[in-house]
Amino acid sequence: MQEYIDFAQDNFLIVAGFFVVLGIIIKMEISRLTRKYKQVGVNEAVLLLNKDNALVLDVREDKELKGGIIKGARHVTLAELPNRLGEFEKSKHSPVLVYCRSGSRSGHACQVLTKAGFEDVANLAGGIMAWESANLPTVRR
Repeated sequence: MQEYIDFAQDNFLIVAGFFVVLGIIIKMEISRLTRKYKQVGVNEAVLLLNKDNALVLDVREDKELKGGIIKGARHVTLAELPNRLGEFEKSKHSPVLVYCRSGSRSGHACQVLTKAGFEDVANLAGGIMAWESANLPTVRR
């Protein structure tokens, strides 16, 4: 046991770094296990889009829309989403697919939607970049 204590004292930064990384991993895993929305890949997203009553939300900034959007998507920036939830009220019980450029901002949007009572929310993993990498179509606004 004394060897471990000596090692920790001699290599404080390494041991502290290990515990910081371990804490981050544990926090991320707890967050992943407790989230109320799904992460879906592009194939699952296509299946969601094929449902007639699915709502697709693009939460990118206006300047990011030059390359196009997924057909049928409604654009609302992440910053505007909390104030515009009323527009999507009728979709609370329908599937909702949310995407952004890479999947990070849309994860935050999914949290906003689930807290507002939306029941079937999905985040497009990899965002529009994954969609385009799979050679799936986009349309110009």
